[in-house]
Amino acid sequence: MTETHATISPGAPVFPAGRYGRRRAPGGGRRRTLLAALVLLVLVVGLSLISLRLYRQYGDPVYDAQVITYTDITDNQVVVDFRVRVPEGGSAVCVLRARDRAGVEVGRDEVTVTAGPGERHVSARHRLNTSARPFIGEVLRCRAPS
Repeated sequence: MTETHATISPGAPVFPAGRYGRRRAPGGGRRRTLLAALVLLVLVVGLSLISLRLYRQYGDPVYDAQVITYTDITDNQVVVDFRVRVPEGGSAVCVLRARDRAGVEVGRDEVTVTAGPGERHVSARHRLNTSARPFIGEVLRCRAPS
């Protein structure tokens, strides 16, 4: 059996009632798009607030330390020269560590450094006593004094 143009009506097809479920009204996609955009906006704002809180808690750039050099390595010491950025005229407590060739920690010490009035950078030198011959001296972190 073939169909002719006379048996097919032009325009939208007509489906038997109740056979294919309820038909969607035109324009319903706009509501879903708006809802998806709103959910995305709330998600972005929420993640931004979480990242800001974590940055303030763990990523304090005020106390930034750099190792300049480590010298005078003997069987029981290493001298660490380092520079710390602190708030103007402030001080910091830095944790220094020495490790041997295998990466085992052989020495650790906390050092307090204080900047002069109006200064934001402190250069310091500290002799770190070790339990074995160190391979490297490093600054793990610096924080505000308690």
